[in-house]
Amino acid sequence: MAKRLFIDLDICDEKCKECVVECSYFYHPWNNGITELREKASYMLICRKCESPTCVPSCPEEALKKDEVLVRSSMKCIKCHTCVLACPFGTLHEDTVPFLRSSCDVCAGRAEVPVCVGTCPYGALKYEEMEENPEEGIYLIREKVLAHATAWKRE
Repeated sequence: MAKRLFIDLDICDEKCKECVVECSYFYHPWNNGITELREKASYMLICRKCESPTCVPSCPEEALKKDEVLVRSSMKCIKCHTCVLACPFGTLHEDTVPFLRSSCDVCAGRAEVPVCVGTCPYGALKYEEMEENPEEGIYLIREKVLAHATAWKRE
């Protein structure tokens, strides 16, 4: 079983107004890699995947597109948060639509345990041997990253 970074979105959404963890991402040290992972996990697990999403046409720069999962082009996004306001379910959050984009590499080659894990004051991040477990709401969102969320499912 492989060690993976684990993000509990339920804890993030309940306790964090804005993510305060530190990140050691080499190319953008001022831009937190966890934000990018939270955005991806939110789109995969929490977004209601509307048949006719109001967030997509609300974007003045056409930065959002609906595939199987909502996708945001960070090169087009101007961080106006119109999509956040347009979502009728409140599943898009202002703090997970960053203007600058970094990509978490789970501190590969820089730390035995990702820096963010030790700096999260609420225990929403862990680094341990874990596997995907859909029955418990734990999903693989990237090769070395798992996320937990109380996912909404269409009936």
